[in-house]
Amino acid sequence: MSRKKLCAIFLILILLCPLVDGCNLGNPNTQLQKSGFYFDTVITITLYGSSHEALLEDCFALAAKYESYFSNTIPDSDISQINAAAGKAVTVHDETIELLEKSIYYSELSDGIFDVTIGKISDLWNISTKALLNETDASMIPAKSEIDKALATVDYRNIVIDGNNVSLRNPDARIDLGGIAKGYIADKMKAYLTEHHVTSGHINLGGNVLCIGEKPDGSPYNIGLQKPFAGDGSSIAAVKIADQTVVSSGVYERYFKVGDALYHHLLDTSTGYPIDNDLLGVSIITTASVDGDALSTICFALGIEKGLALIESLPDTEAIFIDADYVLHESSGIGEDVLLTVF
Repeated sequence: MSRKKLCAIFLILILLCPLVDGCNLGNPNTQLQKSGFYFDTVITITLYGSSHEALLEDCFALAAKYESYFSNTIPDSDISQINAAAGKAVTVHDETIELLEKSIYYSELSDGIFDVTIGKISDLWNISTKALLNETDASMIPAKSEIDKALATVDYRNIVIDGNNVSLRNPDARIDLGGIAKGYIADKMKAYLTEHHVTSGHINLGGNVLCIGEKPDGSPYNIGLQKPFAGDGSSIAAVKIADQTVVSSGVYERYFKVGDALYHHLLDTSTGYPIDNDLLGVSIITTASVDGDALSTICFALGIEKGLALIESLPDTEAIFIDADYVLHESSGIGEDVLLTVF
């Protein structure tokens, strides 16, 4: 499938859900809006009360820069160079160090449930590509022997950081920042925009929505949570937020099916197979998108009980879990600190 067709498909999905009210171009409060394709995701930025189109251009320049650092498919990126170095140290940019350190923090917090050295496993499954194929062949499922071999390379403790030099103790390990990079990029865009006096707008990176301040009329943004597998992109619920982020992860985002079995992109770092726990999705509401990105994956893997316990231990963080029966399970601040509407 061509990149142009991929962009069209992702753009339709993003404009449908998550639904950010006030996002349509016909809204008189919308001053500027721009979309672009990075990290296999359409990024849409909407600014209110600003006429400086150069700010949008600069944000997309940031996206291109960070993709050139963090992608594991661009051959000369920082991450690709680390992966190809066979254990030798590679000098990388400050932002790569910052993101790797944040990744290690969440790996430690989750006891390895979140682990960016999952690259060999994610490459083996190649869910994003297989999800686009109109096939249901059992050959799409990797052999257990291959999974076990790749699983032996997954251990975040093999990442060695010394200043701006990064190496891998296991030369066969492979870093994949796909579970956290979009959140980091969204935060960097927001920081840039607020430094340039933007006080209202939102950044949409597919499952990551990051709001700048409030809407122009002073009211919160209404963010839709996608109903899993809804072909029309409809929402199962919506939350009202201001100057926060909503990050969602779910089995419905990228998957393929063989018979009645569904194989999705949220992989279990202990087994090497897609996580199987009767959850359809998790949405995190917090202040930094990079945190929401990692926590949505962690909480999905932990399941409802343990995931909610983790969220309750963290400040300024809420979560909504969608189980296999489409029932919502919310953290204690939902309905109080964060208003929720269920459809």
